[in-house]
Amino acid sequence: MKGTALVVGASGIVGSATAALLLEEGWTVHGLARRPGRQAGGTSGILPVAADLQDAKATAAALAGLRPDAVFITTWLRQDSEAENIRVNAAMVRNLLDGLRPAGGAGHVALVTGLKHYLGPFEAYGKGTLPQTPFREEQGRLDVENFYYAQEDEVFAAAARDGFTWSVHRPHTVIGKAVGNAMNMGTTLAVYATLCRETGRPFRFPGSAAQWHGLTDMTDARLLARQLLWAATTPAAQNEAFNVVNGDVFRWSWMWSRIAEWFGLEPAPFDGTVRPLEQQMAGDAETWRRIAEREGLAEPDLARLASPWHTDADLGRPIEVVTDMSKSRRLGFTAYQPTDDAFFDLFAQLRADRLIP
Repeated sequence: MKGTALVVGASGIVGSATAALLLEEGWTVHGLARRPGRQAGGTSGILPVAADLQDAKATAAALAGLRPDAVFITTWLRQDSEAENIRVNAAMVRNLLDGLRPAGGAGHVALVTGLKHYLGPFEAYGKGTLPQTPFREEQGRLDVENFYYAQEDEVFAAAARDGFTWSVHRPHTVIGKAVGNAMNMGTTLAVYATLCRETGRPFRFPGSAAQWHGLTDMTDARLLARQLLWAATTPAAQNEAFNVVNGDVFRWSWMWSRIAEWFGLEPAPFDGTVRPLEQQMAGDAETWRRIAEREGLAEPDLARLASPWHTDADLGRPIEVVTDMSKSRRLGFTAYQPTDDAFFDLFAQLRADRLIP
């Protein structure tokens, strides 16, 4: 199947990977972003759509006449509280789907959320009574307010009203390239390793003993894009929610040394002390700017590359987190991606794009 797609959040980690895959597969791709110029729409083949989804009227005007076969919602806006996360992000999904309705709506809508569906929002992250791991889709919602649930409810309500099919996709921490992204562990670790090499500081694991010793998994943005396309074009996968991870499991006690080796570093021994990156990197903005100027890097603003708060939230969890993929496997989605190779591919791309030296 080839058709017309609307990728919402086309400049982000998941959106850019999804748009790239769709273009490779011969789709016509419209990429919606607040500032679509940053995704190089004209040269990449993406047809840019500039819209702020918080503005219902402007969104409707930007989408006038567009009737995509598939819509991929890969964006959200972080707010200061979960109540505001719910209000803002639910409205963004509602405004998007309302804006598409006059031209006939969409054929399929795919929503990307994540494992906070099972872990709870940042305000209650990993607290209270959690489902048993590995997380499975049938485990349902926690009894807490969560903007992921609000986004889902907007999609479900619009699907019931307008007749499109839907899918929900729940990745673990996503590995992929984007600049200015709020949740970007791969680039954050690459920048941290570069700073440690520059300053001679020890390359210390910032998280908890539970994460260092326990099993975990992650999601390559390219693999997630493949699941998004698969669900949009596979009748048996429609109107379903799916977990999506690479297919391997690892311990950070192994992965940390793999990442250190790629950057030519010796990993510091882990003594069980949590040393958050947000503290370790708090004074590094000027050092990064000097590195960028000396090496001719494309982005001298550390804040646009690194998101230490998000990496700390993942690596500081006091519980083991692994994800079951049986549901989509049974339906025929068999893609696999070794996680260490996903990191190495990202690091090589960051270097080629002059984002790290």
